Amino acid sequence: MPLIKTVAITLKSLKWGDADRIVTFYAKDLGKIRGVARGARRLKSRMGAALEPLSICDLNLFEKSGDSLYRVSQVDLIEPFRRFRENLILMAAAARMTNVVAAVTPDGDPDPQLFETLEQGLYSLQSSDDPALTALLFQIRLLGLIGFRPQTDHCAACGKTRVIQEPQFSPASGGLTLSLSPMRQRFPCLPLSRGSLAFLQQALRLSPEMITRLKAAGQVRCEVEDAIEGYVTVVAGKRIPPVDFLVQPLSL
Repeated sequence: MPLIKTVAITLKSLKWGDADRIVTFYAKDLGKIRGVARGARRLKSRMGAALEPLSICDLNLFEKSGDSLYRVSQVDLIEPFRRFRENLILMAAAARMTNVVAAVTPDGDPDPQLFETLEQGLYSLQSSDDPALTALLFQIRLLGLIGFRPQTDHCAACGKTRVIQEPQFSPASGGLTLSLSPMRQRFPCLPLSRGSLAFLQQALRLSPEMITRLKAAGQVRCEVEDAIEGYVTVVAGKRIPPVDFLVQPLSL
């Protein structure tokens, strides 16, 4: 069993047995992986706190032939993102980022650029004055990286480039659809005003350094959030908890 060293972002951590944990990571050199941390839940374990979700760490792993689980032998915490644990809004936005990555990426398919995008997204959340928008922009960039870039230049259903009346967004088709497209009845479409379309196009074109300058409010914000929420649900094959799932009031 060769020793593997890599930097990773912890996506999920689940109890296993009496004292162990099964942890899902997105590792820079390995992609999405799962590992078992033996004894991580014991009080004297040095690994416990370092395996909390929403943290960046250096991992020492062993891979056993025929076993899908790596064995975690050592964890050194790089960035615990303590602010996330002190602020529910930040935690919800960070959890949305990691949950989307966990849902839309295959196992064992490394993508250093995706790792760096998630890493940058989590760091930028710490100083963000609008965590929900930061998480939204991250998802738009992520969709492009994994091959599901939202189509905003022509109709995703029929390929036409001439916009008729107001554009719409079809999550099932993966982008813009024309109001009179012959395929529009096959999929539920969402309204997308000209301002919302322009915002989405800018978000797809701008560099990571510039994208944080984008702002959206009102109708544009609502429409783009609904479009990306619907598209991520289609790509992931399931609905992922929204950014505000931790701060929504309880219904009586």
